[in-house]
Amino acid sequence: MRRTTLALICAAAATPAAAREPLLTLPVDCTLGADCFIQNYVDADPGPGHADFTCGPLSYDGHKGTDFAVPSLAAMQAGVVVRPAANGTVIGVRDGMPDTGPDASGGIDGRECGNGVVIRHGAGWESQYCHLREGSVAVEIGQRVNLSTELGKIGLSGNTDFPHLHMSLRKDGETVDPFAPDGRADCAEAPTRTLWLDAPDYVPGGILDTGFADAIPDYDRIKAGSAATDRLAPDAPALVLWGYLFGGRAGDTVRLVVEGPSGAVLDETVTLDKTQAQLFRAIGRRLPDDGWTPGSYTGTVIHSRGDTRLDAAATAVTVAR
Repeated sequence: MRRTTLALICAAAATPAAAREPLLTLPVDCTLGADCFIQNYVDADPGPGHADFTCGPLSYDGHKGTDFAVPSLAAMQAGVVVRPAANGTVIGVRDGMPDTGPDASGGIDGRECGNGVVIRHGAGWESQYCHLREGSVAVEIGQRVNLSTELGKIGLSGNTDFPHLHMSLRKDGETVDPFAPDGRADCAEAPTRTLWLDAPDYVPGGILDTGFADAIPDYDRIKAGSAATDRLAPDAPALVLWGYLFGGRAGDTVRLVVEGPSGAVLDETVTLDKTQAQLFRAIGRRLPDDGWTPGSYTGTVIHSRGDTRLDAAATAVTVAR
C-alpha cells in the first residue's frame, strides 16, 4: 500500500464556504453523549485567544478541526471505527505511528496528524482524519470511499494527549468550520446554517465517567478507564467517589453525593477555579473506627453551570468481605 505524508493544516483561520458544499455525516461509529463526545471545535477567534462557534471555550488557539473523543484508553482499545464524513477519493494516508501521543523520543515534527487519511470531495473540498490507531488504516491512495467505508479507528497517534479523531474540513486549502461555514461576525447571533446533514447538538460540558475507589485515584488511571471498583472491603482505608468531566469552566460547580445502607455518607459541592478541557474531582472519607457498614453505596456526580444542570451520573459499589 502506498503512503504519502499528511500535510499539517496550516490555514490561518476558518473561511466562508463556497459552491458545491459537501453535506457531512458523523465520521465516528459511536453515540455522542453516550460513548463519545466533542471535546474541541474550530477556533473561531482570529486573535491570540480562542473560542468555539458558540463563543464558548471548547477550542484552543489555532485549532482547525473538530475533535471527536472517547472517554478512556479502554474505550479506544475496544475500537471505534472512523468513516468518511462525505463520499470522495483518498489522496493521502499514513500508518505506522505508535499510539503514544506527543512522545518526543519518537519525533513527530511534520507528522502531527499521526496516522490519518485525507479525502478529496471535489470542487476544492477536502477532509482530513487524524490520530488514528496504529495499524488500523484500512484504505489506500486512489480508493473511492463512501459513508460506509471504514477508514480506520480512533487512536492516540501524533500530537495528542487524549484518544480522539481530529476531523478537519478545507476549501481550496483554507479551514472551514462545518458548524459555522459562513464564519461569525460576533457572538450576538448563532450561525444560521451548518454543513452537517444532521448537525450534532452542542454540549458545553459534562461527565465522562464516575466511580468509587479506596483512595483518590491517579489521573492516568482515570483516563485509562481503570480507576473504578465495584467492590470494597469493610476495612478499606477510605471510601472515595470521583467524577471525570470535560468542558469545565471557572465558576462551574461539581456536587458529589454518597448514600450508604444507613443513609447519607458524603455530600460536598466543589467550585471550579479555572477553565479546563478535562478534569476530575473527588471526595472521600477515611475508614471509621467500626469499619464500613456492609451493603450497597451509591454515588452521584452533578455538573452545573449557574442554575443550569449540565450533566449528572450515578455509580455504585458494594461493601462486602
